[in-house]
Amino acid sequence: MIAAGTASMGRAATPGPSRWPRAIVRLRLALRSSEAAARGGGGGRWAACFRPAPVAGAAAAAVKEAKGERSAEVEVEPARGGGEDVWSARADAEVAQGGGFPEHLVVMVNGLVGSADDWKFAAEQFVRRMPDKVIVHRSQCNSATQTFDGVDLMGERLANEVLSVVKQRSGVKKISFVAHSLGGLVARYAIGRLYEPNNRRASSAGKSRDDVEHLEGLIAGLEPMNFITFASPHLGSSGNKQARFLLLFYEHMTFKSLPFLCGLPFLERRASETAHLIVGRTGKHLFLTDNDDGRRPLLLRMVDDSGDLQFRSALRSFKRRVAYANANFDHMVGWRTSSIRRQHELPKHRLLVRDEKYPHIVYVEKEVTNNRDTEARADLYDPEEEMIRGLTQVPWERVDVSFQKSTQRLVAHNTIQVKSYWLNSDGADVINHMMDHFIV
Repeated sequence: MIAAGTASMGRAATPGPSRWPRAIVRLRLALRSSEAAARGGGGGRWAACFRPAPVAGAAAAAVKEAKGERSAEVEVEPARGGGEDVWSARADAEVAQGGGFPEHLVVMVNGLVGSADDWKFAAEQFVRRMPDKVIVHRSQCNSATQTFDGVDLMGERLANEVLSVVKQRSGVKKISFVAHSLGGLVARYAIGRLYEPNNRRASSAGKSRDDVEHLEGLIAGLEPMNFITFASPHLGSSGNKQARFLLLFYEHMTFKSLPFLCGLPFLERRASETAHLIVGRTGKHLFLTDNDDGRRPLLLRMVDDSGDLQFRSALRSFKRRVAYANANFDHMVGWRTSSIRRQHELPKHRLLVRDEKYPHIVYVEKEVTNNRDTEARADLYDPEEEMIRGLTQVPWERVDVSFQKSTQRLVAHNTIQVKSYWLNSDGADVINHMMDHFIV
């Protein structure tokens, strides 16, 4: 079914030259120029749109590492349950001298048709910034077409992978999640599976009851710290004109990191009807068209505790919940759904102010819990409103990002996480913002 959908999309992707949007033609030229520059050829003026600015001093080492030239400061090891563990070589030295290994496990989760490589830049910056505190696990259990299997199945796989890593790294005591795009929904499902309520946490954590009395609960037997998402469709894709989100896989299958075919009106009109043909069960979940065994759509169930899956309690157990969202130029996931807001709650453009330290951070809303009961018409059911009410029963920090003045704005969805340093380097300040406010 997926193959058929891909073939159909392939036919739609080959119209005559006269019908190509001018922007797409320019983007193709830009990509070719960038690739030529990477091979040592002449980059041309289009390559300048993606070439990172020159850096000097200590930052040069980080850039060198981000381009694949890993320094001796970073250690990488395949995890037993899949994915890769990344930590600082300095941590090994401290262990050899009788010190302790980092106790904070940071799990990084990729989005649709992604892989562990998507978080390469951020993971290595993390361990260099906090060498004695964190070990980063880049998840690999939901890669490529595995991301078509549905949020629930992906969440189960992620939960099993995390349990395997925790077992392998028995010294870790804290856990955080950092997820991009669809990975935010997968992580939310996984923590619902991994959540351990109050009456089980003392024995599971191996601590005294007094040590964990302040905790709401544990995740995989560890103390939950940060739950952070980047451009994640928390409210799904229905009603947000985000049919383009389902075409994200074309970034990898055709022109990587470009919003290919994301503006075709007929795709947006028919997306909710044909999503399952493109990305399988994941499409049904995103458009709330799933009804397995007569149950309500999965995303509606994921805003509350549901049976043995404690979604809301799991979110509440974290010390922080943060939603990074692109305020504009994100052709995959809209501002409302990624920041968990109603349309009228979005900051006005006059309130968006660039930060000198983080030039692409334009608005920060500290922890807000929305318990207001908005009047709802009895004859008009709004599932998006239900999701907002459910998710905002716990406080969220919102960090709004804008690449409006960046030459990389057309690939904002990937730039916000620095998926590829060559194409998305302008998002480095967003990653720095995350690390500067990270609770360790």
